[in-house]
Amino acid sequence: MSLSATTAAPSPAPPDDAPPRRRRGYLFNRLDLKYSPYLYIAPFFLIFGAFGLYPMLRTAWMSLHDWDMIGDHTFIGFDNYTELVTDDYFWNALFNTFGIFALSTIPQLLMALFLANLLNRTFLRAKTFFRMAIFVPNVVSVAAVAIVFGMLFQREFGLFNWLLSFVGVEQVDWDGQRWSSWTAIASMVNWRWTGYNTLILLAGMQAIPKDLYEAAAIDGASQWRQFWQITLPMLKPTFIFVVILSTIGGMQLFTEPLLFGNGNIIGGDQRQFQTLAMYMYEKGIENLNTAGYGAAVAWAIFMIIVLVSLFNFVLIRRTAK
Repeated sequence: MSLSATTAAPSPAPPDDAPPRRRRGYLFNRLDLKYSPYLYIAPFFLIFGAFGLYPMLRTAWMSLHDWDMIGDHTFIGFDNYTELVTDDYFWNALFNTFGIFALSTIPQLLMALFLANLLNRTFLRAKTFFRMAIFVPNVVSVAAVAIVFGMLFQREFGLFNWLLSFVGVEQVDWDGQRWSSWTAIASMVNWRWTGYNTLILLAGMQAIPKDLYEAAAIDGASQWRQFWQITLPMLKPTFIFVVILSTIGGMQLFTEPLLFGNGNIIGGDQRQFQTLAMYMYEKGIENLNTAGYGAAVAWAIFMIIVLVSLFNFVLIRRTAK
């Protein structure tokens, strides 16, 4: 059967001598079909333009100025970006951001992939309960999470130091050193976001046709082989989406390290866990006379997120082939 035979023909135009009501109805239907999709999506673009695009463009304009929030604005071109290249505090914040990102994102995605595959198994009972329970950490306020984990990582009376004492490890000053503060903050991020990524990966797994697994089982493929040969290749688009989301969140990490350091915006006595977002806040908000430089830091974060996301996208596409 040809395609033209199966496609519904459009309603014919009313003749010239048709009643006015019928002609108005025809014109209204034509306009509705032509313009209504744009009206449906218009609210998103209006809100994005007001609260997303305009602030981005405004920040880009500020980054080209010596911008004082309570004083004058002097155009200086790309001098703020040139200063970033030689700013030791910026590179320190970038190093801390990538360190915490690596300690949080990689274990988080691996655990989310494992849990999603476990929740996707047919033999698991009370799957709805476990799917709801695994999302609870994401619902909890980040401030409450930071307070609880701050108590767990206390030097004198923290639970983790108490557990380490059983294996002969001395008390760790978790917020006093770089590696220990990275580990503590990464554990907060992992606990809060693993369940969120698990549910996204689980949704992708459930979209995979069951016939593929049944055919593989008939051919004698084990569960492990089915995971590698069916689940991972079919899950690649969803996994890329999760990786990009994790990259955006990891590069903008702010609340967890800020609360872990008891509101200290410089991230410890020696800036050992100050992230790029915290440094941007220090330059653009706390120091009102360096708002232009803070805007340059914000755009540097944006470009880093784009580059890292593209790198992850290309890496996953090549390794999943």
